[in-house]
Amino acid sequence: MKKYGKIILTAGCLLLLNILCLSACGKSGGQEQSGSFTERPDGGSGGQSKDDGSSEGQMPDGKTSGDNALREDGMSSQPGEGTGNRAEEGIAAPSVCGKLSVKGTQLVDKNGNAVQLRGVSTHGLAWFPQYVNEDLFRELRQEWKANVVRLAMYTAESGGYCTDGDKESLKELVKRGVSYAAAQDLYVIVDWHILSDNNPNQYKEEALSFFGEMSRELSDYENVLYEICNEPNGGTSWGEIKAYAEEVIPVIRAGAPDAVILVGTPNWCQEAGQAAADPIAGYGNVMYTLHFYAATHTGALRNTMAKAIDAGLPVFVSEYGICDASGNGGLDKVQAKAWVQLMDQYKVSYVAWNLSNKEETSAVIGSGVEKASGFTEDDLSDSGRWLLRILQKNAGQSGAGGPQDAAGKGSGGEVPGISDGEGEGGSGNMAVGSGSSSENEAKIQGVR
Repeated sequence: MKKYGKIILTAGCLLLLNILCLSACGKSGGQEQSGSFTERPDGGSGGQSKDDGSSEGQMPDGKTSGDNALREDGMSSQPGEGTGNRAEEGIAAPSVCGKLSVKGTQLVDKNGNAVQLRGVSTHGLAWFPQYVNEDLFRELRQEWKANVVRLAMYTAESGGYCTDGDKESLKELVKRGVSYAAAQDLYVIVDWHILSDNNPNQYKEEALSFFGEMSRELSDYENVLYEICNEPNGGTSWGEIKAYAEEVIPVIRAGAPDAVILVGTPNWCQEAGQAAADPIAGYGNVMYTLHFYAATHTGALRNTMAKAIDAGLPVFVSEYGICDASGNGGLDKVQAKAWVQLMDQYKVSYVAWNLSNKEETSAVIGSGVEKASGFTEDDLSDSGRWLLRILQKNAGQSGAGGPQDAAGKGSGGEVPGISDGEGEGGSGNMAVGSGSSSENEAKIQGVR
């Protein structure tokens, strides 16, 4: 009997081992993706490797596609329905993390664990509507490894919602964008993109109406964040922004009681310290935006961000670029790497500008590329290739962290090893306070 017992035991072990091997092979096969970008073992994409500041090493400081079936009300599926459950990637996606909220200074998931969102913003929806399509959103999620997309709806300028734009068409495009994002397991930011209008109070009544309607109609979606004023500028004070926010927030809360709301800060979202000194009271799930362009904004603005967070302010980088503040000019990948490392240190979410083929440095698609999805690496600009590598490299690091991470605290004070003009390839001692008049004028003329 002992002999037969050993035989049975041995056979059972072999059977179990065979089952485990088959399971592992099946899982590996299921994770292979058909797409334009081939991943290397190091997390990068196919093609020649470049030292672009996204790699490990020294630390110096058209038509809308996606015509998938919609619900009767024009909206689409539940989060992740179009992608399958991709929790194995470790990406903080709606199907894994659920509805987000704010705990202390940190964006957290449904279980209170710290999460980071990383992705890309559209350019103006009125000018580049073709990039709001489900095929592209699928690529962003599955191949780029993004977990958020921002829908930038300009309020002024030509085609702006509050000037001569088609309000109904713009609202429908926003709703489709939310639908596509939900179907592809992406979080989505509805961005009231003020710029040349300077002060959000200029079109406050339109904002109240828009956010009231959007928050009601999108109330079934748990993947939506609301950004209520992109970049207040032109001398607009924090007091004026705060007063505006205190009127808009309750309107959103009526339709979306728990949605995360992003509030802009003065001087093109560079004065987070003013919000830290006088934050909005009486409402939860509110974060404050900081924007940077790496070739212009260096160590001083990074220190501003770190100090604001250490003072208790929840910060969200809802727009950034690795060129200069106009959205054009040369790239500074050294400063960009310093920014990425600091944001990752504090688990700050960050969204790149911009998803378009506009002939400017910040556009991630090459200016001669006319298609709206199915991109290869050769179709991307230098900014686009940098962003692709950053998103793919950090894909497994944006998932939910432990509850101990939710405080979001860093080392405090001056950021060690990071200062203006640091390292080879830095930007020099760039002014980051109020910004020069020429810089501010360039931002408006560039319609960023």
